[in-house]
Amino acid sequence: MTIDVRPAPTRFHTELDWLDSWHSFSFGPFHDPQNTHHGLLLVNNDDVIAGGGGFGTHPHSDMEIVTWVLRGELEHRDSEGNEGIIYPGLAQRMSAGSGIRHSEANASATADVHLVQMWVLPNARGIAPGYEQRDLTAAIDAGGLVVVASGQDHEGAVTIHQPDATLLVGRLREDEVVTVPAAAHAHVFVPVGTATLAGNALATGDAARCTAAGELELLAGPEGGEVLVWLTT
Repeated sequence: MTIDVRPAPTRFHTELDWLDSWHSFSFGPFHDPQNTHHGLLLVNNDDVIAGGGGFGTHPHSDMEIVTWVLRGELEHRDSEGNEGIIYPGLAQRMSAGSGIRHSEANASATADVHLVQMWVLPNARGIAPGYEQRDLTAAIDAGGLVVVASGQDHEGAVTIHQPDATLLVGRLREDEVVTVPAAAHAHVFVPVGTATLAGNALATGDAARCTAAGELELLAGPEGGEVLVWLTT
């Protein structure tokens, strides 16, 4: 049983004129063989894209990619003909499968968009590429932790091709208490606000990598916060 707290400033950092990105795991030119994943979670990128900025068309394959917007709007387009605007409360999943090309751009010319993009390994290679988005605003606003992406047919969640991975999101109110379910690997990330996980203080941008830790109590800070929890094998 371990709870490994990773402070925000220890993440890899990419800073461009239009992008401020913090990478929880090895990504792109940043590689640390001791920091490549936690369970099935390979990427947890905390991105702020300036107005008018964005990622041009680029390829992916054999990856389940989930995007969660915290502030602003993100425009998605891909080679399968899917288009959409992702906003806070809307969960998006793209299955790269046998190969897909997509672009992601700030939908505003002036306001920033803040998002977290997360990648998990699929349970099969070479599947047909796919796309799904669901508005979970009502469930999120009701409080607690809400399943927003799952390979286990959770009602209302976007479906990922990985039965051993589940993403829960909480938009927690001041001093709200929730329970992080037991899992072989739990990745608890606080992109906005503060929280305390089983006595461990988490500031904005901090994460806790939990291994065989059982159920854990998570207490939101005095200003509340948003929390993203991956449960995987």
